Amino acid sequence: MAFPPPPPGQFPGSGFAPPPPPQGQGFAPPPPPPGQGQGFAPPPPGGQGFAPPPPGGQGFAPPPPGQGFGQGQPQPPRPGGGFAPPPPGGGFAPPPPPNPGMHQLNQGMSNMSMQPPPPAPGAGFGSSQPPPPPGGVGFAPPPGGGFQQPPGPGMQQPPPPGHGASSFYPQPTAPGPPQGPPQPGMQPAPPGPGGAAAAPQADAAMINQNIDFSVKIPDNLIKFTANKVAQTAQLAAGTKIPFGAVMRPLAPEGEDDEHIETVQPGNAGIIRCKRCRTYINAFVSWSEHGRRWRCNICGQINDCAAAYFCHLDEQGLRRDRFERPELSKAVVEFIAPAEYMVRPPQEPSYFFVIDVSATAVRSGMVHSTAKAIKESLDDLPGRGRTKIGFITFDNAVHYYNLASELSAPQMMVVADLKELFVPLPDHLLVNLQESRSVVDQFLDSLPEMFVKNPVVSQSCLGPALKAGFTVMKNIGGKLCVFQSIMPNLGDGALKNRENRPLMGTPNEVKLLRPEVTWYKDTAVEFSRQQISVDMFLFPYQYMDLAAMAELPKYTAGSVHSYVSFNHKKDGPRYEQTLNKVLTQTTAFEAVMRVRCTKGMRISNFYGNFYIRGTDLLALPNCNTDSVFGFDLAHDEQNVASNHVTLQAALLYTSSEGQRRIRVMTQVLPVTNRSTELMASVDTDAVCNLLSKQAVEVAIKTSLDNARMRLQQTCVDMIRNSKEGDKRTVSGYTVPPPQGHHGGQEAEEKPIPEHMQLLPLYILAMMKNVAFRGGTDVHPDERIQAHRQMVAMWVTQSKNFIYPRLFSIHDMDDNVGYSVEDLPDGGGDDPPVAGRNRILLPPVVNLSVERLTSNGVYLLDNGIDMYLWIGRAVDLNVLGSLFGVQSLEDCDPAQIEVLTSGDPLASRFGAIIDALRDDGDQFVISPKIHICREGDQHMESRFFWFFVEDRASFQGGTFSYADFMQFVNNPNQPGGGGAPAAPRGPMPPAPGGPGPQRGMQPPMPGQPGPPAPGMQRGMPPGPP
Repeated sequence: MAFPPPPPGQFPGSGFAPPPPPQGQGFAPPPPPPGQGQGFAPPPPGGQGFAPPPPGGQGFAPPPPGQGFGQGQPQPPRPGGGFAPPPPGGGFAPPPPPNPGMHQLNQGMSNMSMQPPPPAPGAGFGSSQPPPPPGGVGFAPPPGGGFQQPPGPGMQQPPPPGHGASSFYPQPTAPGPPQGPPQPGMQPAPPGPGGAAAAPQADAAMINQNIDFSVKIPDNLIKFTANKVAQTAQLAAGTKIPFGAVMRPLAPEGEDDEHIETVQPGNAGIIRCKRCRTYINAFVSWSEHGRRWRCNICGQINDCAAAYFCHLDEQGLRRDRFERPELSKAVVEFIAPAEYMVRPPQEPSYFFVIDVSATAVRSGMVHSTAKAIKESLDDLPGRGRTKIGFITFDNAVHYYNLASELSAPQMMVVADLKELFVPLPDHLLVNLQESRSVVDQFLDSLPEMFVKNPVVSQSCLGPALKAGFTVMKNIGGKLCVFQSIMPNLGDGALKNRENRPLMGTPNEVKLLRPEVTWYKDTAVEFSRQQISVDMFLFPYQYMDLAAMAELPKYTAGSVHSYVSFNHKKDGPRYEQTLNKVLTQTTAFEAVMRVRCTKGMRISNFYGNFYIRGTDLLALPNCNTDSVFGFDLAHDEQNVASNHVTLQAALLYTSSEGQRRIRVMTQVLPVTNRSTELMASVDTDAVCNLLSKQAVEVAIKTSLDNARMRLQQTCVDMIRNSKEGDKRTVSGYTVPPPQGHHGGQEAEEKPIPEHMQLLPLYILAMMKNVAFRGGTDVHPDERIQAHRQMVAMWVTQSKNFIYPRLFSIHDMDDNVGYSVEDLPDGGGDDPPVAGRNRILLPPVVNLSVERLTSNGVYLLDNGIDMYLWIGRAVDLNVLGSLFGVQSLEDCDPAQIEVLTSGDPLASRFGAIIDALRDDGDQFVISPKIHICREGDQHMESRFFWFFVEDRASFQGGTFSYADFMQFVNNPNQPGGGGAPAAPRGPMPPAPGGPGPQRGMQPPMPGQPGPPAPGMQRGMPPGPP
């Protein structure tokens, strides 16, 4: 059984290009002596030119074309191998004066052999000859050749070599400087000293390329932490921005989003760069009247296939670009031709492994599971192709024959866990349409089959997983696991590692790391056979989630936990979640690769996947909720272009059985000014990526290191946002003159408006259940929070990090109604939520000082909701929301919140629904926790979310005011404790996501007068 490579970030020096050969051993001529120029002569006339080799003997010839998807990483030529840019206006330059040195160089180059060397042997997806994937699954390499197929009838013919264009002088690879005012979204290359002619010859065509930056990937698919790229590695390191992106490749289209067009390749096939295998996109440049195009990732000049040829317009752009989505859109989907397949497309397969121990049956989990699965059968993807199967287990494994010719399902029990075998394998995974009546009968009888099960605390999850693997391995698909107790029999058995004395200490991280490798090893085998695992856990005590979570982590699955599952209160939310997991848009047997322009590299990936090689993400399943993050780092000291291109390609099988390739290409401008770089920061995306990075730090080192990493990043970013641009000479920062007090002046400057909430969000993250210290966070709960953070999209993490607190008891009469139905439309920029634009109540700061004893407050962190009820609340409010006059004698677990039958209850119900209606077709009902004032157990958990107050654990003693003072002056004495009050006003707390812009909650530290009889509860810690 093969072990996976170490997690992302553990490949020292893992750039995308192999190391260059020693000086003089490459395939280019040696560099000229200093002072004699760095350029090469252009190719000989006659249209037989070739891409110029780089100097210094550090280049290598490109591999043969058509070596498959991603065959070889981007192998950019070193600086010095480009041609000088064309003159303005796109015309041709006059012949240069004779140069004896250049004539000798031309003669030397004419005698050189430019045949490419044989590609080096390799393995995996990035090699020139990939081995067939294990189990006969995956994608076949794209066809070799195919770039020069004969054109079909009616297709345009490219001009013959040597006619209509001079191949001695370099052709314009990008339109010249636009005449008159620039077009919207077009950003010309910034001229350097001495004008464009003084630019270095390296990548000159790419440097001077005009880019339409208005062509970009929609925000619901990708979010960058900064929308500009630092030109130098030193500038990037100096700003301290965690540069990267968060991607959701299959995000559902919003109402205002442009539809993603599908491209059916023609006779030329799918056009890709012959060196780095980049897909043709809207940002490549064309030359020689359309006969060639330059790759915007590696700079390679590629010949245009005759079947794909089209003439260029007067601006050097293809005349048919608006007729081809791949040349005008940032996101397209290609229909993969047959050459990309090694087997028929996989049928959508769903296999369920269900715990039927006494604990699971009594809790109602088995009943809710059977109900949700049956309600989802009609909506499962695949229609008539869908396959389904079931296994149940306790201290034995139970198989079910669901053959269509049976009148009732047939159960077969295998109690020998060491010599486990699979009976009747052909009838355990059946076609749903053919066996629908038998499947329905099984699901109807399942809740009653094990009502008298005497097995209480025994679970053989490992053998059940092996049985499911045996059934599914020839097809792949989605395997759903339902578990209520810790596995303790057979393979994968775990022992109780719960050790409360370790909690709150540096050794707590031992509880967050898996002690056994069985689940990770099993996950790798599942991934190789294209099986994804989704886990639904219902713990009543310690389960060692750190070990079991390895299964969904490495198989691109998901984990859902319902602590102390109650069928009545948790059932609806669980059933809706399971229905969504089963019926949402899903890509099967997928792989994804991200490429970026030379000079940059992808340094780390975050999310649920298994990495093959160094950069290929194996995704047995990828759905609309799948989120991936990655870090972008400088691979060279300077970026030689005025823009950086990033392209992500997702290859998958749709539920309809069609192979597709979703290609997303984004171009970001390059800047050498720190002010421009800081002004392009997206605070929400920064916090999302930082949370994913902090999870990795916490698991590898300690929770304290994760909190310190978050704190230091915040301090550095705020300081650099105030300092402005620094003077540099030859790329090195010039220190300020003596007596200059720039640091003190920077401290007095306000935080830029777009970054004002960064300190608040970082403080909230440090106090989040995923990273907070103390002894009150259970290891399983913390692991669940980690897995949630890693899998969260930007809008989800925003609410999870800084929850929203609403005042319910004093909301306006219009709140809870659609603004479309209000006479004034709710006012200017009203706070709304949901597709029906429901008007929301005011947002309250997360400080105990905001609570009053006569109030009712709703807190929403995007997953759970908490309803805090004061002691002196009005009896009419209690009657409307709970149907009682007093909550003193009521069990909080039995209290039900009314959402209809009363005007206040109906408005409250509309608010609850709107907060969960994020535009997705699936609306998940939240679980509402009732918290009465004075209930010590519930209030201690409720006050975890009040991040603007001090907490009692190390690193959490900051209040919001303290932290703002520390951020503005991190070097003052006592910076790590509780500094004095800040010098100036603090930024207001957020007014909620997206449409809630314009809300102005009260300023922190300015509590309103408490109501009579107010008795505030305080979280643990100093007053």
